Amino acid sequence: MNTDKENNQSAVALRVSAVSIIVNVVLSLLKLLAGIFAHSGAMISDAVHSASDVLSTFVVIIGVKLAEKKPDKEHPYGHERMECVASEILAVVLAATGLGIGLKGVQKIVAQGSEIPVEPGVLALAAAVASMVIKELMYHYTKRAAKQINSGALMADAWHHRSDALSSVGAFAGILGARMGLTVLDPLASVIICVFIEKAAYDIFLDAVNKMVDHSCPDETVDEMKEVIMNVDDVIGIDELKTRLFGAKIYVEVEILMDAKKTLVEAHNTAEEVHDAIESHFPEVKHCMVHVNPDI
Repeated sequence: MNTDKENNQSAVALRVSAVSIIVNVVLSLLKLLAGIFAHSGAMISDAVHSASDVLSTFVVIIGVKLAEKKPDKEHPYGHERMECVASEILAVVLAATGLGIGLKGVQKIVAQGSEIPVEPGVLALAAAVASMVIKELMYHYTKRAAKQINSGALMADAWHHRSDALSSVGAFAGILGARMGLTVLDPLASVIICVFIEKAAYDIFLDAVNKMVDHSCPDETVDEMKEVIMNVDDVIGIDELKTRLFGAKIYVEVEILMDAKKTLVEAHNTAEEVHDAIESHFPEVKHCMVHVNPDI
């Protein structure tokens, strides 16, 4: 059952990543051409930003493929944490991208008045609008898939799409401002966008770190697990329930309380029921260990 779930998750991640690569390549070329023909440095920079997202998506693909590798002698618990590593790499790339956008904006603000402004063409405005719409749609598309398969790396890639959409907003504001004589709008928008991108990078990195250090599940999830366990026949109580995040997966250890007069076979069967109930009710659970304590 877990194998089927993992294969489905991998298929979803690869499909979304393939769409992301195609969209970013096409969009990068369109932005680059629009920037060249419309004499817009902001649009050319935005094209480079979109092109960098292609590299990020390849990191996602590599992370997902490594995470789905079967357990081996050196890694008996599997390789799920490789996806966390991919998320951390993407978070760093995202932070660097945002920092670059912010620094460039500050430099342009400082240089205001010392450069001869060049009025960009309408084509650059149209390209910025198209980029905003397409990248925002890609953000929601990728985010929905990331939540579906509980993939931190895919969620990081979704935020890359959002950062590109925000970058296009800045490009649009800068191009429009330049055409209206308000050239300061471009660098100012870049600085504001930088703040949003850095916040997203921080959240992604923190989530990956929590999954790397065996962080427990949220209280709501633990309470739901307890309810599922107590609904199993012959379970009198729960002595202990421990959970830990291992990459995008969850490991569960539970000590249930049963009547001491139950036979070993009955105790074993009840433990199996608890195990199956947890793994079927929570698709992200990779393994559930059940220990039976007698109610003396």
